[in-house]
Amino acid sequence: MRKYFSLIKFSHTIFALPFALLGFFIGIHSEGGGFNPRLFVLVILCMVFARSAAMAFNRFLDRDIDQKNPRTAFREIPAGIIKPRAAFFFAIGNSLLFVITTWFINPICFYLSPVALAIVLGYSFTKRFTVLCHFVLGLGLALAPICAYLAVTGHFALTPLLYSGVVLLWVSGFDIIYALQDEDFDKTMNLKSIPATLGGRQALRLSRGLHILCATTVFATAALAGKAFPELGWLSWAAAGIFSASLFYQHTLVWRYDLSKINLAFFTTNGIASLVFGSLMVLDFYL
Repeated sequence: MRKYFSLIKFSHTIFALPFALLGFFIGIHSEGGGFNPRLFVLVILCMVFARSAAMAFNRFLDRDIDQKNPRTAFREIPAGIIKPRAAFFFAIGNSLLFVITTWFINPICFYLSPVALAIVLGYSFTKRFTVLCHFVLGLGLALAPICAYLAVTGHFALTPLLYSGVVLLWVSGFDIIYALQDEDFDKTMNLKSIPATLGGRQALRLSRGLHILCATTVFATAALAGKAFPELGWLSWAAAGIFSASLFYQHTLVWRYDLSKINLAFFTTNGIASLVFGSLMVLDFYL
């Protein structure tokens, strides 16, 4: 189990999970219903199954690329810890479990489950033909709040869609930062990424622009959510402020194209930002 948890980087589930929980609780309060433990567990399982499938499939598809990249050659498949066939069937198994779980939620989640899988699995192909791969990854994680909302309500709404937009801008921006590590390798392998196409410094500028737009969106959404849900108070504004501050902080770590602190910027800062934001937003509904 440890090998497979490492393969899919299970700890990184924290990036999108708080936003999924936010979508879940927005759904509860928009419908005026109570907390449903069974539905809550099903939403968490969907999140875990979809992400596990996506990560395992990505590692399977990129196994030859990872083997040639000194930064990734130690990963489970190129290192021989997990066989490619086993990773592929692990991805298929989690995909099936995801679809089966949506069946027990509601019809719209079940009918849209292939679309969600197409996005999260399809990301793995995109770096071979488009620089928009960062945005496809962002879109995959951006499904979390709106899909959790759909699980509760069975219909779309503006507020969770805007929070999905926040995730899209946030993840796309920090994935561009993360891709700076492979700028030269991507050029050698003819892989498409924004750093490889625009150069590192231009890529950083684009990432900053996306995160400025993300911060603007998170404050605008807080204002809209405050009107839609009168029970929300100062904690939602504090959440928006802390989240935006974390975006600024991660750019100070790579301000002059110094990649020595990129793991701190990517993993630690974003993980804390997501957890704090989601926790404060959910607490605001009840406090």
